[in-house]
Amino acid sequence: CKNFMATRGIAKNKLFHKLSIIYIYLCTLKNKRPYMANIKNIAIIAHVDHGKTTLVDKIMYHCHLFRDNENTGDLILDNNDLERERGITITSKNVSVIYKDTKINIIDTPGHADFGGEVERVLNMADGVLLLVDAFEGPMPQTRFVLQKAIDLGLKPCVVINKVDKENCTPEEVHEKVFDLMFELGAEEWQLDFPTVYGSAKQNWMSDDWKNKTESIEPLLDMVIEHIPAPKIEEGSTQMLITSLDFSSFTGRIAIGRLTRGNLKTGQNISLVKRNGSIQKSKIKEVHIFEGLGRKKVDEVQTGDICALVGLEGFEIGDTVADFENPQGLKTIAIDEPTMSMLFTINDSPFFGKDGKFVTSRHIKDRLTKELEKNLALRVNETDSADKFMVFGRGVLHLSVLIETMRREGYELQIGQPQVIIKEIDGVKCEPVEEMTIDLPENVSGKAIEMVTLRKGEMLSMEAKGERMVCQFLIPSRGIIGLRNQLLTATAGEAIMAHRFKEYQPLKGGIPERQNGSLVSMEKGQAIPYSIDKLQDRGKFFVDPGEDIYEGQVIGENSRGDDMTVNVTKTKKLSNVRSSGADDKARIIPAIKFSLEEALEYIQKDEYVEVTPNHLRLRKIYLSEVDRKRNKSV
Repeated sequence: CKNFMATRGIAKNKLFHKLSIIYIYLCTLKNKRPYMANIKNIAIIAHVDHGKTTLVDKIMYHCHLFRDNENTGDLILDNNDLERERGITITSKNVSVIYKDTKINIIDTPGHADFGGEVERVLNMADGVLLLVDAFEGPMPQTRFVLQKAIDLGLKPCVVINKVDKENCTPEEVHEKVFDLMFELGAEEWQLDFPTVYGSAKQNWMSDDWKNKTESIEPLLDMVIEHIPAPKIEEGSTQMLITSLDFSSFTGRIAIGRLTRGNLKTGQNISLVKRNGSIQKSKIKEVHIFEGLGRKKVDEVQTGDICALVGLEGFEIGDTVADFENPQGLKTIAIDEPTMSMLFTINDSPFFGKDGKFVTSRHIKDRLTKELEKNLALRVNETDSADKFMVFGRGVLHLSVLIETMRREGYELQIGQPQVIIKEIDGVKCEPVEEMTIDLPENVSGKAIEMVTLRKGEMLSMEAKGERMVCQFLIPSRGIIGLRNQLLTATAGEAIMAHRFKEYQPLKGGIPERQNGSLVSMEKGQAIPYSIDKLQDRGKFFVDPGEDIYEGQVIGENSRGDDMTVNVTKTKKLSNVRSSGADDKARIIPAIKFSLEEALEYIQKDEYVEVTPNHLRLRKIYLSEVDRKRNKSV
């Protein structure tokens, strides 16, 4: 069997196939690597919701990673609570399968532009990419972004046109659009000669022809084996670029990357070549490779394989693990600059410390510093105040995922209004401009276009797809903040909006802010149903009857443009005189409840979002009305 595998033959009859499985199992018992006929490293890239994680599920099932009677559910790799709740991938994951004696390392990547930093660094571990495109939507803004990165790195693209079972889908047109997009992005001739498969990951089939339905996703895996190149094995001393990290409470921080050349063994002395060029000596305690959904401890790693190193100290993402005596660094990871900032500060409201365990500025500072280690697109600057930090990221979603994670870990903090980063280029003030796509019903497209143009948006194209319109715009990042809520209201929740950073352009001028003012609480206490009922003509409320509130808390939206201070803690004055008709039932409209992103996009410059493990509250920066009037900017 060993000789058979060494000749790189493929087990075609059942006897050889079983023998090869037995050999792999025996090698595992001896803690040795089996001889692999080949290794393929692929990253799956696509726009959000085009089916990346679902496809990885089907690949794992097809390669028998689980027992037949094992119920693992869907979206196996989206394994943390936030990812499951939102239905999106936030952090990239590694999984490995064996298909026809070839080990395929698969990297599942996020689809949102806000998590582009994740995609940029993990593409360094791949030799080729599976580009997933929706057969109905076609290439979207994030498709362009991830494809640009893959082409720049010289990776071989294989195209998967997914969801061909959708109504009104046009797979041939989408194929043409992908080709045009690659040509536009400067792909070389060998990249433009890409193979394509069509199918539906959800229905578990792939085929060379979308009209010819098959029984499995085998054509896709055959395409990977045939077209994705094996890792280039260079001669020379050890080199491995650290592209990701993990943490274990038992072994500490774990460095993950692809071994470009040389070898790595348990107990080996190595040099760490830092980003700034300095060299630090270290020692590897354990070497792990990826096997299935987990990792397996081995003695040595094969060149070209993705591995995890335990025991290294003081490493960062972008460092190179190099030879002990003759260290040579690899080109470090370049990450796009952040485009948005938010102020993080301690919770100093009257309700501070009631929910959370970590409430001081030291706790917040330590947590942000820890996040910087693995979140490459994040920046943190200290301000002139010890309890305030400016945090820079790729967008509202990128920063809100960090805030939500901190909140679930027991932190209390307050967040200021998101601000875009203004740069001065050749003496001209410039702001980030984004490419935005809105998919919405045709009958409300006029209202949406009006909203975007008011925010300095410029229409690029408008295309009808069935009963829906797909509109493309160029819009300043400032104009996107708060737009999603307004669009969903105007389109009865049917608009689908996607955007990604394009470039910096000269400042576009003023953009209209929120039209309505706030209803601000006058006193601390409990919200009384009687008071809310009597004040409903004044606007919409964000608090329920019986909820604890404090002075300066934003408890509703005024129907007019200015802020109004109201007292909802006042009870009805009781007397012993009965009067007819005075005791009508209070008919209270349900309170509006914001998600974290909606709250961040809703607030004005003079407001904070108070975030605690159990509550999201909006408040004025200055709680008392006297202070607000004193500090009001003219």
